[in-house]
Amino acid sequence: MSNLDRQAVPAVCGGRGFVVAEPVRELLSPRRVQLGESTEVRRLLPNLGRRMVGAWAFVDHYGPDDIADEPGMQVPPHPHMGLQTVSWLHEGEVLHRDSTGSLQTVRPRELGLMTSGRAISHSEESPRPHARLLHGAQLWVALPDAHRHVEAHFQHHADLPHVTAPGLTATVILGELDGALSPGTTYSPLVGADLALTRGAETNLPLDPDFEYAVLSMSGEAHVDGVPVLPGSMLYLGCGRTSLPLRADSDAGLMLLGGEPFEEEIVMWWNFIGRSHEDIAQAREDWAKGSRFGEVKGYAGGRLPAPELPPVALKPRGRVR
Repeated sequence: MSNLDRQAVPAVCGGRGFVVAEPVRELLSPRRVQLGESTEVRRLLPNLGRRMVGAWAFVDHYGPDDIADEPGMQVPPHPHMGLQTVSWLHEGEVLHRDSTGSLQTVRPRELGLMTSGRAISHSEESPRPHARLLHGAQLWVALPDAHRHVEAHFQHHADLPHVTAPGLTATVILGELDGALSPGTTYSPLVGADLALTRGAETNLPLDPDFEYAVLSMSGEAHVDGVPVLPGSMLYLGCGRTSLPLRADSDAGLMLLGGEPFEEEIVMWWNFIGRSHEDIAQAREDWAKGSRFGEVKGYAGGRLPAPELPPVALKPRGRVR
Protein backbone atom coordinates (compact mmCIF):
# COMPACT_ATOMS: atom_id res chain seq x y z
CA MET A 1 0.00 0.00 0.00
CA SER A 2 1.13 3.51 -0.73
CA ASN A 3 1.36 6.61 1.35
CA LEU A 4 -0.90 8.79 -0.84
CA ASP A 5 -0.31 11.96 1.16
CA ARG A 6 0.27 14.76 -1.39
CA GLN A 7 1.85 16.88 1.37
CA ALA A 8 4.29 14.19 2.52
CA VAL A 9 6.85 15.49 5.00
CA PRO A 10 10.22 13.77 5.53
CA ALA A 11 10.79 12.32 8.99
CA VAL A 12 13.86 11.08 10.82
CA CYS A 13 13.08 7.74 12.49
CA GLY A 14 14.96 5.04 14.36
CA GLY A 15 17.87 5.40 16.73
CA ARG A 16 17.97 4.41 20.38
CA GLY A 17 17.07 7.93 21.48
CA PHE A 18 13.42 7.25 20.57
CA VAL A 19 13.17 3.95 22.49
CA VAL A 20 11.56 3.58 25.92
CA ALA A 21 13.84 1.15 27.77
CA GLU A 22 11.24 0.04 30.32
CA PRO A 23 7.64 -1.19 30.26
CA VAL A 24 5.13 1.61 29.57
CA ARG A 25 1.50 1.96 28.49
CA GLU A 26 1.40 4.66 25.81
CA LEU A 27 -1.91 4.76 23.92
CA LEU A 28 -1.54 6.06 20.35
CA SER A 29 -4.45 7.64 18.51
CA PRO A 30 -4.62 7.33 14.73
CA ARG A 31 -4.52 9.98 12.05
CA ARG A 32 -7.22 9.49 9.41
CA VAL A 33 -5.96 9.46 5.83
CA GLN A 34 -7.98 9.04 2.63
CA LEU A 35 -6.65 6.26 0.39
CA GLY A 36 -8.29 6.54 -3.03
CA GLU A 37 -12.01 7.20 -3.44
CA SER A 38 -13.54 4.68 -1.05
CA THR A 39 -10.91 3.64 1.51
CA GLU A 40 -10.04 5.61 4.64
CA VAL A 41 -7.16 4.37 6.77
CA ARG A 42 -6.19 5.01 10.37
CA ARG A 43 -2.45 5.70 10.45
CA LEU A 44 -0.76 4.61 13.70
CA LEU A 45 2.90 4.79 12.64
CA PRO A 46 4.65 7.11 12.19
CA ASN A 47 2.84 8.90 15.01
CA LEU A 48 3.47 12.13 16.84
CA GLY A 49 6.08 11.15 19.42
CA ARG A 50 6.36 7.52 18.29
CA ARG A 51 8.08 6.85 14.96
CA MET A 52 8.94 3.12 15.06
CA VAL A 53 8.48 -0.10 17.02
CA GLY A 54 11.57 -2.20 16.39
CA ALA A 55 11.94 -2.22 12.61
CA TRP A 56 8.18 -1.60 12.13
CA ALA A 57 8.04 1.88 10.61
CA PHE A 58 4.54 2.28 9.17
CA VAL A 59 1.13 0.95 10.25
CA ASP A 60 -2.24 1.61 8.58
CA HIS A 61 -5.49 0.01 9.79
CA TYR A 62 -8.53 0.09 7.49
CA GLY A 63 -12.10 -1.14 7.66
CA PRO A 64 -14.21 -3.02 8.11
CA ASP A 65 -15.64 -1.17 5.10
CA ASP A 66 -18.74 -2.15 3.13
CA ILE A 67 -17.50 -1.97 -0.47
CA ALA A 68 -20.30 -3.98 -2.10
CA ASP A 69 -21.20 -1.03 -4.33
CA GLU A 70 -17.75 0.60 -4.29
CA PRO A 71 -14.52 -0.04 -6.20
CA GLY A 72 -12.80 -0.87 -2.92
CA MET A 73 -9.04 -0.57 -2.68
CA GLN A 74 -7.54 1.05 -5.76
CA VAL A 75 -3.87 1.97 -5.29
CA PRO A 76 -2.12 2.74 -8.62
CA PRO A 77 1.46 1.65 -9.36
CA HIS A 78 3.87 3.42 -7.03
CA PRO A 79 7.49 2.92 -5.90
CA HIS A 80 9.14 1.62 -2.73
CA MET A 81 12.74 1.62 -1.54
CA GLY A 82 14.53 0.40 1.58
CA LEU A 83 11.63 -1.48 3.17
CA GLN A 84 9.33 -4.50 3.25
CA THR A 85 5.55 -4.22 2.97
CA VAL A 86 3.29 -6.60 4.90
CA SER A 87 -0.30 -7.03 3.72
CA TRP A 88 -2.61 -8.55 6.36
CA LEU A 89 -6.35 -9.05 5.97
CA HIS A 90 -9.17 -10.04 8.27
CA GLU A 91 -11.84 -9.69 5.57
CA GLY A 92 -11.81 -9.24 1.79
CA GLU A 93 -9.13 -9.76 -0.83
CA VAL A 94 -6.36 -7.64 -2.35
CA LEU A 95 -4.81 -8.25 -5.76
CA HIS A 96 -1.07 -7.49 -5.75
CA ARG A 97 0.98 -6.75 -8.89
CA ASP A 98 4.61 -5.65 -8.96
CA SER A 99 7.48 -4.84 -11.27
CA THR A 100 9.15 -8.22 -10.73
CA GLY A 101 6.14 -9.83 -12.46
CA SER A 102 4.35 -11.03 -9.32
CA LEU A 103 0.57 -11.38 -9.52
CA GLN A 104 -1.10 -12.66 -6.36
CA THR A 105 -4.45 -12.41 -4.62
CA VAL A 106 -3.94 -12.10 -0.86
CA ARG A 107 -6.77 -13.44 1.30
CA PRO A 108 -7.57 -13.22 5.02
CA ARG A 109 -4.76 -14.36 7.32
CA GLU A 110 -2.38 -15.00 4.43
CA LEU A 111 0.97 -13.22 4.36
CA GLY A 112 1.75 -10.97 1.42
CA LEU A 113 5.35 -9.85 1.93
CA MET A 114 7.10 -7.59 -0.58
CA THR A 115 10.79 -6.75 -0.15
CA SER A 116 11.65 -3.62 -2.10
CA GLY A 117 15.41 -3.65 -1.67
CA ARG A 118 16.88 -0.88 -3.80
CA ALA A 119 13.75 -0.44 -5.92
CA ILE A 120 10.37 -1.95 -6.74
CA SER A 121 6.95 -0.68 -7.80
CA HIS A 122 3.56 -2.29 -7.23
CA SER A 123 -0.19 -1.78 -7.28
CA GLU A 124 -2.95 -3.05 -5.01
CA GLU A 125 -6.63 -3.32 -5.82
CA SER A 126 -9.81 -5.06 -4.80
CA PRO A 127 -10.53 -7.81 -7.35
CA ARG A 128 -13.59 -7.65 -9.60
CA PRO A 129 -15.95 -8.96 -8.36
CA HIS A 130 -14.95 -8.60 -4.73
CA ALA A 131 -16.24 -9.50 -1.27
CA ARG A 132 -18.63 -7.16 0.49
CA LEU A 133 -16.29 -6.24 3.35
CA LEU A 134 -12.65 -5.08 3.40
CA HIS A 135 -10.73 -5.04 6.67
CA GLY A 136 -7.02 -5.25 7.26
CA ALA A 137 -3.70 -3.63 8.01
CA GLN A 138 -0.75 -2.56 5.92
CA LEU A 139 2.66 -2.38 7.58
CA TRP A 140 6.20 -1.52 6.58
CA VAL A 141 9.42 -2.93 7.98
CA ALA A 142 12.59 -0.84 7.59
CA LEU A 143 15.53 -2.74 6.09
CA PRO A 144 18.86 -2.36 7.92
CA ASP A 145 21.67 -0.76 5.95
CA ALA A 146 23.39 -4.09 5.25
CA HIS A 147 20.29 -5.39 3.44
CA ARG A 148 18.55 -2.35 2.00
CA HIS A 149 19.88 -3.05 -1.50
CA VAL A 150 18.83 -6.72 -1.67
CA GLU A 151 17.16 -7.96 -4.82
CA ALA A 152 13.47 -7.06 -4.87
CA HIS A 153 11.06 -9.98 -4.41
CA PHE A 154 7.57 -10.95 -3.30
CA GLN A 155 6.53 -13.81 -1.03
CA HIS A 156 3.08 -15.26 -0.40
CA HIS A 157 2.48 -17.69 2.47
CA ALA A 158 -1.01 -19.08 2.92
CA ASP A 159 -0.07 -21.44 5.78
CA LEU A 160 1.45 -19.81 8.84
CA PRO A 161 2.34 -21.30 12.25
CA HIS A 162 0.12 -20.83 15.31
CA VAL A 163 0.56 -20.50 19.05
CA THR A 164 -2.47 -21.49 21.11
CA ALA A 165 -3.65 -21.05 24.69
CA PRO A 166 -7.14 -21.22 26.23
CA GLY A 167 -9.16 -18.57 24.39
CA LEU A 168 -6.21 -17.48 22.20
CA THR A 169 -4.96 -18.36 18.75
CA ALA A 170 -1.87 -16.42 17.67
CA THR A 171 -0.86 -16.58 14.00
CA VAL A 172 2.83 -15.79 13.54
CA ILE A 173 3.05 -13.40 10.59
CA LEU A 174 6.77 -12.58 10.76
CA GLY A 175 9.59 -13.60 13.06
CA GLU A 176 9.20 -15.95 16.02
CA LEU A 177 6.73 -16.16 18.89
CA ASP A 178 6.92 -18.77 21.67
CA GLY A 179 8.96 -21.12 19.44
CA ALA A 180 6.74 -20.79 16.34
CA LEU A 181 8.66 -19.35 13.35
CA SER A 182 7.08 -17.67 10.33
CA PRO A 183 8.37 -18.67 6.85
CA GLY A 184 8.50 -15.00 5.83
CA THR A 185 11.99 -13.59 5.27
CA THR A 186 13.18 -11.06 7.83
CA TYR A 187 16.35 -8.98 8.00
CA SER A 188 16.34 -7.93 11.66
CA PRO A 189 15.08 -9.50 14.92
CA LEU A 190 11.35 -8.83 15.05
CA VAL A 191 7.91 -10.36 15.47
CA GLY A 192 4.47 -9.75 14.05
CA ALA A 193 1.50 -11.86 15.17
CA ASP A 194 -2.27 -11.84 14.74
CA LEU A 195 -4.04 -12.54 18.04
CA ALA A 196 -7.58 -13.92 17.96
CA LEU A 197 -9.19 -13.87 21.43
CA THR A 198 -12.56 -15.38 22.36
CA ARG A 199 -14.92 -13.63 24.73
CA GLY A 200 -13.87 -14.11 28.34
CA ALA A 201 -10.31 -15.14 27.47
CA GLU A 202 -7.67 -14.16 30.00
CA THR A 203 -4.09 -15.18 29.28
CA ASN A 204 -0.43 -14.11 29.30
CA LEU A 205 1.58 -14.01 26.09
CA PRO A 206 5.35 -14.69 26.40
CA LEU A 207 7.57 -11.83 25.20
CA ASP A 208 11.28 -11.16 24.65
CA PRO A 209 12.54 -8.54 27.15
CA ASP A 210 15.06 -7.24 24.59
CA PHE A 211 12.27 -6.26 22.19
CA GLU A 212 10.07 -3.19 22.26
CA TYR A 213 6.40 -3.91 21.57
CA ALA A 214 3.08 -2.42 20.57
CA VAL A 215 -0.40 -3.90 20.14
CA LEU A 216 -2.83 -2.74 17.44
CA SER A 217 -6.53 -3.40 18.03
CA MET A 218 -8.29 -4.68 14.90
CA SER A 219 -11.73 -5.51 16.36
CA GLY A 220 -13.68 -6.21 19.53
CA GLU A 221 -13.11 -5.23 23.14
CA ALA A 222 -9.82 -6.23 24.76
CA HIS A 223 -7.59 -5.11 27.61
CA VAL A 224 -3.83 -5.17 27.06
CA ASP A 225 -1.87 -5.07 30.32
CA GLY A 226 -5.03 -3.69 31.92
CA VAL A 227 -5.54 -0.93 29.33
CA PRO A 228 -8.68 -1.01 27.14
CA VAL A 229 -7.57 -0.75 23.51
CA LEU A 230 -10.32 0.17 21.06
CA PRO A 231 -10.32 -0.86 17.38
CA GLY A 232 -8.10 1.40 15.30
CA SER A 233 -5.85 2.41 18.21
CA MET A 234 -2.46 1.08 19.28
CA LEU A 235 -0.82 0.67 22.68
CA TYR A 236 2.95 1.14 22.83
CA LEU A 237 4.47 -1.07 25.53
CA GLY A 238 8.19 -0.21 25.62
CA CYS A 239 10.88 -2.80 26.42
CA GLY A 240 11.75 -5.09 29.31
CA ARG A 241 8.65 -7.31 29.31
CA THR A 242 8.73 -11.10 29.63
CA SER A 243 4.96 -11.54 29.27
CA LEU A 244 1.86 -9.59 28.31
CA PRO A 245 -1.51 -9.94 30.11
CA LEU A 246 -4.50 -10.05 27.73
CA ARG A 247 -8.21 -10.07 28.52
CA ALA A 248 -11.13 -10.08 26.09
CA ASP A 249 -14.60 -8.71 26.94
CA SER A 250 -15.83 -9.89 23.53
CA ASP A 251 -14.36 -11.79 20.64
CA ALA A 252 -11.41 -9.59 19.69
CA GLY A 253 -8.64 -9.30 17.14
CA LEU A 254 -5.25 -7.76 17.92
CA MET A 255 -1.89 -7.48 16.20
CA LEU A 256 1.32 -7.79 18.23
CA LEU A 257 4.29 -5.91 16.74
CA GLY A 258 7.77 -6.02 18.24
CA GLY A 259 11.46 -6.17 17.61
CA GLU A 260 14.90 -5.16 18.77
CA PRO A 261 15.09 -1.35 18.80
CA PHE A 262 16.23 -0.16 15.37
CA GLU A 263 19.59 1.45 16.04
CA GLU A 264 20.12 3.15 12.68
CA GLU A 265 18.58 6.53 12.02
CA ILE A 266 16.60 6.53 8.79
CA VAL A 267 14.88 9.13 6.66
CA MET A 268 11.33 8.21 5.63
CA TRP A 269 9.43 10.20 3.02
CA TRP A 270 6.41 9.22 0.93
CA ASN A 271 7.08 5.55 0.00
CA PHE A 272 10.84 5.61 0.46
CA ILE A 273 13.19 4.81 3.33
CA GLY A 274 16.78 6.01 2.94
CA ARG A 275 19.67 7.23 5.05
CA SER A 276 19.86 10.81 3.82
CA HIS A 277 17.92 13.55 2.09
CA GLU A 278 20.02 12.82 -0.99
CA ASP A 279 18.88 9.17 -1.02
CA ILE A 280 15.26 10.32 -1.03
CA ALA A 281 15.75 13.03 -3.64
CA GLN A 282 17.47 10.59 -6.01
CA ALA A 283 14.69 8.03 -5.59
CA ARG A 284 12.03 10.64 -6.32
CA GLU A 285 13.90 11.77 -9.44
CA ASP A 286 14.29 8.18 -10.66
CA TRP A 287 10.56 7.53 -10.24
CA ALA A 288 9.69 10.76 -12.06
CA LYS A 289 11.98 9.80 -14.96
CA GLY A 290 10.59 6.26 -15.17
CA SER A 291 13.89 4.57 -14.39
CA ARG A 292 15.05 2.11 -11.70
CA PHE A 293 11.65 1.06 -10.30
CA GLY A 294 10.48 -1.04 -13.23
CA GLU A 295 6.97 -1.37 -14.66
CA VAL A 296 3.80 -2.82 -13.20
CA LYS A 297 1.97 -4.61 -16.01
CA GLY A 298 -1.76 -5.25 -16.11
CA TYR A 299 -3.06 -2.43 -13.91
CA ALA A 300 -5.90 -0.52 -15.60
CA GLY A 301 -4.71 3.01 -15.04
CA GLY A 302 -1.74 5.30 -14.75
CA ARG A 303 0.94 5.30 -12.12
CA LEU A 304 1.03 7.49 -9.03
CA PRO A 305 3.05 10.73 -9.36
CA ALA A 306 5.38 11.68 -6.55
CA PRO A 307 4.56 14.71 -4.41
CA GLU A 308 6.96 17.61 -4.14
CA LEU A 309 9.92 17.00 -1.86
CA PRO A 310 10.77 19.83 0.55
CA PRO A 311 14.20 21.22 -0.42
CA VAL A 312 15.70 21.46 3.07
CA ALA A 313 17.87 18.52 4.05
CA LEU A 314 16.98 16.74 7.27
CA LYS A 315 19.29 16.43 10.22
CA PRO A 316 18.92 13.61 12.79
CA ARG A 317 17.13 14.58 15.97
CA GLY A 318 17.65 12.25 18.93
CA ARG A 319 15.33 12.06 21.88
CA VAL A 320 16.05 10.45 25.20
CA ARG A 321 13.25 9.26 27.47
